[in-house]
Amino acid sequence: MGLPELTIGIEEEYQLIDPESRQLTSYVQEFLEEGRMVLEEQIKPELMQSQIEVGSRICHSISEARDEVVRLRRTVSEVATGHGLVVAAASTHPFSSWKTQEITADERYLEHLAALAEVARRMLIFGMHVHVGIADRELLIDVMDQARYFLPHILALSTSSPFWHGRDTGLKSYRSIVFESLPRTGLPPDFGSWAEYARFVDILIDAESIDEPTKIWWDIRPHPRFPTLEFRVADICTRVDETICIAALLQAIVAKLIVLRQRNQSWRRYRHHLIEENKWRAIRYGVEGKLIDFGRGGAVPLSQLVDEMLDWVDEVLDELGCRAEAEYARSIVAGGSSADRQLAVWRETGSLETVVDRLVEETLAGC
Repeated sequence: MGLPELTIGIEEEYQLIDPESRQLTSYVQEFLEEGRMVLEEQIKPELMQSQIEVGSRICHSISEARDEVVRLRRTVSEVATGHGLVVAAASTHPFSSWKTQEITADERYLEHLAALAEVARRMLIFGMHVHVGIADRELLIDVMDQARYFLPHILALSTSSPFWHGRDTGLKSYRSIVFESLPRTGLPPDFGSWAEYARFVDILIDAESIDEPTKIWWDIRPHPRFPTLEFRVADICTRVDETICIAALLQAIVAKLIVLRQRNQSWRRYRHHLIEENKWRAIRYGVEGKLIDFGRGGAVPLSQLVDEMLDWVDEVLDELGCRAEAEYARSIVAGGSSADRQLAVWRETGSLETVVDRLVEETLAGC
């Protein structure tokens, strides 16, 4: 039995920056209108006007996904340049403050502010979401339950938010800390079936905690409108190669779990709080850290776990056509993630403005 087609979609949230001050800056309406003329529905505003979100078309291969990310980054950068701005891909800005950001006057975001108050106002963070198409809802839930184990590994590889308000936080993904101050975030529970998931959502709606399921912001979730499993755990990657690596790994993990299901096998389910412990380690240390190997009962360097993960998905990489992209994870571990590179520039120069310049440069490398 072969694999179903596992389509890919990638959403990225970019920073809009004034090239002189290197501060985040609010876009003008003409910027968004011009972007929509070129990208149509692929470009959207975000809660704060210093953020812009783009979404790829449905991609049928990882090479197609790369072309889309390159095209979107290049196009948004060209529009930004026409308005005296530059763009950067990192999950926090090194020194801009949420207190000075303008909120987008959109009904959805104003509702967020009314419901979440100061917590929403602090959301000056930027993420990346990867969608993998799974039409069968029972299969989707089964894959989601098992794939939770791998989310800390993915987060560690993607880390790009070591700074907050001009401070070295000591963490590699400070975005994760800020985001989890919202309700209905973090790792989802284990559901076991689509009916159990639907019942959970219905309870929240009936209790008026939410009015629709897009307001569940877990690290991994069934998308409320599309037949996709949406991975939301990652920081936004600064380099295109990193973005595509994360997408390839997630597609491969999904494929491997489906192969196991076809063989009447499954990945072992681990306790929620053990996976949470690994997520904290990923947040704190990124690729330089160790995660707990639950089978061994001890901590193991991420480099070793990445090698083991790649060995585990090896049988599906060629069928998916994403071997080189997935194996780039070894290069991330060896050379550091965006967070490590940002910290290295800051320690070398003492200048957060130089960190911003490097982020802008890396965001468009190869585009």
